[in-house]
Amino acid sequence: MQHLTLTFFILFSLLAGFLVFSALRTFLRVHKKKIEAEEKSSSEVEFVVDTFHDLVSKLKEKEKELEALRSLAEERASSIELYNEDILQSVPSGVVSFDRELKITKVNSAARKILDFGAEDVAGSPYDLIFEKPLGDILKKGETVERAEVGYTTRSGKRIWLGLNLSPLKDSSDNRIGQILVFTDLTELRAFQSQVELRERLSTLGEMSAGIAHELRNPLGVISGYTKILLRKVEGAAVPAVEAIAGEVAVMDRIISDFLSFARPKELLMSEVDLNELIKGCVEAAVDAEGVQITIDGGVIPVIMGDEVLLRQSITNLLQNAVEATPDGGTVRISSSMNESVSISISDTGHGIPENIRDKVFLPFFTTKERGTGLGLSLVHKIIVSHGGDIFLESGENGTTFTIRLPIPAHGQR
Repeated sequence: MQHLTLTFFILFSLLAGFLVFSALRTFLRVHKKKIEAEEKSSSEVEFVVDTFHDLVSKLKEKEKELEALRSLAEERASSIELYNEDILQSVPSGVVSFDRELKITKVNSAARKILDFGAEDVAGSPYDLIFEKPLGDILKKGETVERAEVGYTTRSGKRIWLGLNLSPLKDSSDNRIGQILVFTDLTELRAFQSQVELRERLSTLGEMSAGIAHELRNPLGVISGYTKILLRKVEGAAVPAVEAIAGEVAVMDRIISDFLSFARPKELLMSEVDLNELIKGCVEAAVDAEGVQITIDGGVIPVIMGDEVLLRQSITNLLQNAVEATPDGGTVRISSSMNESVSISISDTGHGIPENIRDKVFLPFFTTKERGTGLGLSLVHKIIVSHGGDIFLESGENGTTFTIRLPIPAHGQR
């Protein structure tokens, strides 16, 4: 009985140990799997974290590259914009751009100079507050204009000629966003063309008229002779009539003499001429200058080669015309300067010369004076041209300016 109990106890102990071993083994296996699972999960998390950090690092590098590219693009865009602005401000033609409402968006330096804007900021201003006719009307129509020439009066009252183009202003998508006006100052060119045309007309007129003047002088001499005879024979009430005839004959003779002087080729007696002294002499000899102040303003100009008598005649004629055009209390100003040529300007403060007759003032026999012959300015023009120079006219409501330009002799050619 004890033996059976011992045996049973041994078997029970063995079974219990087996069960405990099995349970422990199972526990260890489960625990091992759990550890392996945890290690695997930890490894995956570390992989994800490492991958995330790697991506963030790469994104930061790409962000730096993009920032560098953006900065480079901005620098290039700014450089291109500045370059375009430099080009716009450097071109000799005037450029003005407008938006759809015809407000000014851009004005370059040439436009400011040509239109006398100065430093005034006109950007954002409506076109009709800045531009007078006919430019204002052209802008208002908004039609494309190619190679038009128009006369225009600037804000300072200066009369200029413009050659212009007006075209639509479009963006990169070809959408119209405004207008752009491009123009060139043609004033000097028009003046030069007028001078050339005037020279040709005067030359032809002089050649045709010289013979006529001679033919008129012959019968005029006969009339003058008979008039002198009559003066010696008539008495009483007939004397004033004969004297009137003699006076008109003298006027006609002076006109013919002036015309012959204009038509006959001038032979210049060249010598050194001190223009400073010549101008002072002309001012001192000015007649009928009472009530008019004459001023001389200018620097020292060089001695030139010319015919002193003819140059004195020209300046005296212009000075006398200026005095006659200036009302009492007004001023006649003589200014001189030197650049590529010698310039002498004679300005008055009269009422100006009407625009419709400015192109005629140098033509023979054209005059607005009651007793004028109309040859004074023609002779001045011929004298100045014969010296290789030019004469120009500017006139407005505040007065008139005649400007003479004479060449400066080359070194050693005095």
